[in-house]
Parts: sequence; structure tokens; C-alpha cells
Amino acid sequence: MSRRELRGRVTLVTGAAGGLGAALCRRYAAAGARIAALDLDAAKLDTLVAGLRATGTDALALPGDITDPTACKSAVAATLAHFGALDGLINNAGISARSLLVDTDPVVIRRVMEVNFFGAANLTRAALPHIVERHGFIVAISSVAGFSPLTGRTAYAASKHALHGFFDSLRTEVAGAGVGVTLVCPSFIHTGIGAAATDGSGAPVDGPRITTGGESSPEDIAGRVFDAVAAGRSLLLPDATSRTAWWVSRLAPKLYARIMKGRVGGEFPGLR
Repeated sequence: MSRRELRGRVTLVTGAAGGLGAALCRRYAAAGARIAALDLDAAKLDTLVAGLRATGTDALALPGDITDPTACKSAVAATLAHFGALDGLINNAGISARSLLVDTDPVVIRRVMEVNFFGAANLTRAALPHIVERHGFIVAISSVAGFSPLTGRTAYAASKHALHGFFDSLRTEVAGAGVGVTLVCPSFIHTGIGAAATDGSGAPVDGPRITTGGESSPEDIAGRVFDAVAAGRSLLLPDATSRTAWWVSRLAPKLYARIMKGRVGGEFPGLR
């Protein structure tokens, strides 16, 4: 869907109250889109929607939990009731967990999968018939961890790898209907997701996150997502780190694993 075609179109963004989600809402609103904003944090969501409306954007707050399929159906129904259509879906909501597998409670693994994978699957399934009807677009915010290993992020990497199988396969099912499906794989973004990560027990991580490169701003990534969707791209590697990781992990996987482990393994004392 081109920039010109976005005016008046309806875009639903999950995790809308967070850093990247809010930036995506503002970027699409700036292009004239109408915004359905979904998030668990109702207070932050209200603040976001109030700000969008102050700029003249028709915006709707949708407090809800994407891990609940019924709540996803209700969010889509509320979007249709308010706007009369649904043209695009950006699956941005996600959580992170930082721990070695040996130290990770299976409950944490399941929770990460429920939010990062099943949440996106739930909402995409609920929205799909309406997006197909409008020849719209679907975006999934993945990660470098969606196509390469990441030490101490077994649950997170698994959830992001699952997104690739799901959305790459979905693309083959809907391409004939004129629906675009874009996977976005940033490295590190200056948002709250890293600081809000849990450890293997589900408690907040105690200690700083180590990155393998600089952190992009949410606004920069949102702009790149917007451009990639408008261009009909199936994969976006929006920063230098993600592009380097893509090629090195494919051409020299052992080298990539050694470099990556050397950089982030310091979070886990005693790791060999």
C-alpha cells in the first residue's frame, strides 16, 4: 500500500503505548491513516490516543491482551465498529527474557511464546479476512534473534524464529489477494523492552543489557518500517547491525556465533 493510498485507511498497532509502537502510530497518523491502538497499559494508551487526536487523527484506544484470542476478536470488532474497515495490522507487542536455558523456568518460556508468537498469530487470524477484503498489509516486528542465535535469549529467539515461519508462510497464502506481509528485524532499539526483560524466574533482570551495536531510535525504525511497507518489501533489516548479522550468520555461522557469544555472553558469569 503506497503512501498516497494510506490517507483515511485504518491501521491497527499492537504494543502501541510502548516506544516503537507509539512511534509507529505517529508515523502512520502523519501519513493520514486512522489509528487503532492496542495495548495492555490502558493509562499509557489513553495518553497516546489523546496526543494523536490533538493532531487531528481519528484514533481509537483498545485496551486488551493479545494472548487471549477472544480479546483479539473483540479488538478487531471494535475497530470495525468505529472505523468501518481495517486495512493494516502491525504486530509490534512483545516481551523479552534474559537467562540461560538451564536457569529458565518453563513458565517463562511459555509466557514469552504466548506474547511474542501466539499474540501475533491470534490477532492476525482475527484481522485477516478484513485485511484481505481491503488488499491491505501485515507487519510483524521480529528481531535479529528471529534469524540467528542469541546467547541467553533462548525463549526470546524461539518466539521470534516462530514468527518467521508463520509470516513467511502466510505471505504465500495471501499474496494472490494483494496483501503484503513484511517481517522487520531490528537489532537494538532505544525502548523499554530490554530494561523490562525478565530473568529465568520471571522476575525483572538485575543488571544492564549488553548490546552488540548502537541503539536506533524508535522514530527512525518506525520511518523505515513505513517506507518498507509502502515499497512492498517482505523483509526489512533496518540498521547496520541487523544487515551485518544477516550475512555473517548465513555465510559464516560459526564465526557469527563466536562473535555474538563473546559480546553478549558477559551478561552471564561462568558461561563457557
